[in-house]
Amino acid sequence: MEWIEQVYRFPEHQEIQTDGRKRMWEYIKEADKYLRVVVLEDHQTIHNAFFDRDYKND
Repeated sequence: MEWIEQVYRFPEHQEIQTDGRKRMWEYIKEADKYLRVVVLEDHQTIHNAFFDRDYKND
């Protein structure tokens, strides 16, 4: 939960999906991976969170 909160508060990158949901990414040093957090259209309710193997920090 700490990592999810970290991404939610301080995302390295974020995008708004066509359905209004927001995707946010942050590198989690302890896991050596990027965590993606998706929130609903209200931009407050967490829909899901997972390590994103395909995320490229360009």
